[in-house]
Amino acid sequence: MNIFHSRLLSVITIFLFSVFAMLVFFGAEVAYPTLAQEEASPTPEPTPEFDQAAAIAKIRDQIKGKEKLPAGEVFKNVKDFAQMPAERILAVMEFGYAKSLGVDCTHCHTPENWASDEKREKKIAREMRAMANKINGELLGSIKEFESRTGRNRPVVNCTTCHRGAVIPATNLGK
Repeated sequence: MNIFHSRLLSVITIFLFSVFAMLVFFGAEVAYPTLAQEEASPTPEPTPEFDQAAAIAKIRDQIKGKEKLPAGEVFKNVKDFAQMPAERILAVMEFGYAKSLGVDCTHCHTPENWASDEKREKKIAREMRAMANKINGELLGSIKEFESRTGRNRPVVNCTTCHRGAVIPATNLGK
């Protein structure tokens, strides 16, 4: 390759890099659909026929007297929260999952059969919980600067960290 071609190639490379840098640093948004966005529908509105408050009240009534027992002894097909007190699992589902994703119970569950694993979203939620556990237990714990942080000051991720009230996690904060 002669000097002219080498210089031309260098100029083109610098030009392309400059354009890329301007897009990145000056905020031009480029939408790259993720697998989740391609497969998932927009955040669904809670099912109008489903009364979440009434459903939770009914479950609370059904477990009366067993609230302090491990959830795995009170509910069927509880995997991740089997040792958690049964009364607490309702709050985790209502505020930890439903509110974090902007959905109601029917997003993951079939009210006629709460234990069913039929819904894909329930399976995804279990895998996402495993991911958060790994991040909290292994990855954040390995950051040396966080060693002194304890209690409420320790770093932690949960559903809200990424989802912020939407089924599809936020990938940017917009403008």
